Amino acid sequence: MFDFKGKNQFEFGFVSAADDRDIEVTHLKRESRQGLWSEGLRLMRDIFLIVVVFILFGVFFVQPVVVEGTSMLPQLHDGERLLVNKLVYYKIQSISWGHIERGDIVVFWYPNDPDKSFVKRVIGLPGESVEVRNGRVFINGIELKESYLDTEHNQSLPSWPAKKVEDHHYFVMGDNRDNSLDSRYWGLVPEKYIYGKAFFRYWKPSEIGFLEHGEYGDNAPKPIPSPIPNSEFRLDGDK
Repeated sequence: MFDFKGKNQFEFGFVSAADDRDIEVTHLKRESRQGLWSEGLRLMRDIFLIVVVFILFGVFFVQPVVVEGTSMLPQLHDGERLLVNKLVYYKIQSISWGHIERGDIVVFWYPNDPDKSFVKRVIGLPGESVEVRNGRVFINGIELKESYLDTEHNQSLPSWPAKKVEDHHYFVMGDNRDNSLDSRYWGLVPEKYIYGKAFFRYWKPSEIGFLEHGEYGDNAPKPIPSPIPNSEFRLDGDK
């Protein structure tokens, strides 16, 4: 009879699924799609978080604004873009992050129409007397030396009688005194209307940099100490 146990015997083995190239490629494609989907979800998550951070940053910390008009020449020009620090003057009860100082370039809601925002320079502080004589500003009878002004834009300033700055209010002016509607015309700015300090210009490219705030030297008028803050203080009727 025939003997099938010799050299030429057919041997049958087993092939695992891992050795099947078609199945292996299918698995790779499926894993690749899953990997791309996971990467896409992670990318969408990161973009969402970045957008949320930027929104929160803009709402609570820094806000971009556009300068409209020429009232702050020569420092600020029409159409320039600024960054405003909204945290610097923030108050929690009677605790403040910082104080509004003379020379600060501030952004505030216009007292006569809070839907509008203005940018001006702080000149008079609470408790002080502000007077303009022949274009020169006097604080409590002491002349304020303003190095940031340009005589080209300040040639015909009239005189204004002394005005007392009330508590929790500020006297503001534009640097282009001949062409600025400010506290000389419409009065003081309530402290609660000032919502930020302009600190950086990011447009135009040729003017990118930090803004110059007032430096008045040792002969500057000394601020009058503010009264002890009251955590229940309210300003009524300021609309």
